[in-house]
Amino acid sequence: MTIAEQVAHSLLEIGAVALRPNDPFTWASGLKSPIYCDNRLTISYPKVRQLICKGLVELIKANYPDVEVIAGTATAGIPHAAWVAEKLNLPLIYVRSKPKDHGQGKQTEGVLKPGQKVVVIDDLISTGQSVLGAVQAVQKADATAIGVAGIFSYQLSAAEVNFREAALPLHTVTNYSTLIRVAKTENKVSETELEILKKWRQ
Repeated sequence: MTIAEQVAHSLLEIGAVALRPNDPFTWASGLKSPIYCDNRLTISYPKVRQLICKGLVELIKANYPDVEVIAGTATAGIPHAAWVAEKLNLPLIYVRSKPKDHGQGKQTEGVLKPGQKVVVIDDLISTGQSVLGAVQAVQKADATAIGVAGIFSYQLSAAEVNFREAALPLHTVTNYSTLIRVAKTENKVSETELEILKKWRQ
């Protein structure tokens, strides 16, 4: 099993991902979806979070070898960013969803020096808009975001477009197509349900 498959298996096993092809969830955006993903659950399972950390470290080493700072998105990206920064022995910062409305009005917390190369870590990529907001905050602080690393991506075309427009690479430990393939292998979905899941993403 690849790390992508192991993480997909783990997300299904702990209930961080739920699949309901015949009874879709409604996301906050109003979108009807056969999948719901809550990666916040992963922090409560040491083996799962260690596996995710290993996957993130490997993809950062492979794709962003010149990284100087690890950034976590508030709030779900922060714990994973902390574990990754520890493994890579790199400085850690985190990025608020919006600037503070008091004090210095900062959006990035921690020490970030002008020109430093930053990888932003998020737990979940849907359209990519929220993590790209964090990227903009890093750039406003005169640092350079060199890419985004995530735990899971829905692989939506909107994310592809948004990252292309931002001219920024995205790499995730696992993704939607891997997850539904693992779910089928483990008999968690039927052939008919698999077809519904494939069609939804398209």
